[in-house]
Amino acid sequence: MNKFTLHQTPIDGLNVIERHSISDTRGLFERMFCEEVLGKFLQGKGIRQINRSLTRRKGTVRGLHFQHPPHAETKIVTCLKGKVFDVAVDLRKGSPTFLDHNMVVLTGENQRSHLIPEGFAHGFQTLTSDCELLYLHSADYAKKFEGALNISDPRLAIKWPEPIAERSERDLNHPMLTDEFQGVDLR
Repeated sequence: MNKFTLHQTPIDGLNVIERHSISDTRGLFERMFCEEVLGKFLQGKGIRQINRSLTRRKGTVRGLHFQHPPHAETKIVTCLKGKVFDVAVDLRKGSPTFLDHNMVVLTGENQRSHLIPEGFAHGFQTLTSDCELLYLHSADYAKKFEGALNISDPRLAIKWPEPIAERSERDLNHPMLTDEFQGVDLR
């Protein structure tokens, strides 16, 4: 059966999953999740939600979203169609890489997923039109515990590869970081 290869990013705990598919003349078969291999990254929580997004316009940015404890979540983000610039920002209180971010290009063809642990904000920019993403979440969405960062915050210094074509009203109004923000306490 197909396997996964995990690639550690420069930020501890943040990984890129590379899936290995089985192909023949009919097409391919690809395992998207395996509890035996990936379950340890969910810290005993399992998969609670599976969500799909479709973003129509190239250059659109969604994010940067996260949930505070006790609803902090691990996410496995996969692009099923199109091409996205996927970003995860370390918000873990006391982390040596606090506010550092990692970017990975996910496509419908490159068989990669971003494995984003608790305590990270997530967002992406579409590099093509009509991008479909699949998200596996280790926690249920809880509106009272949601948090977000502004994608234009100079403290994050994210260099988006395309001019920003569209953002939701909600994402436009996310606050900039202040000195009072010391991170997400996962203890």
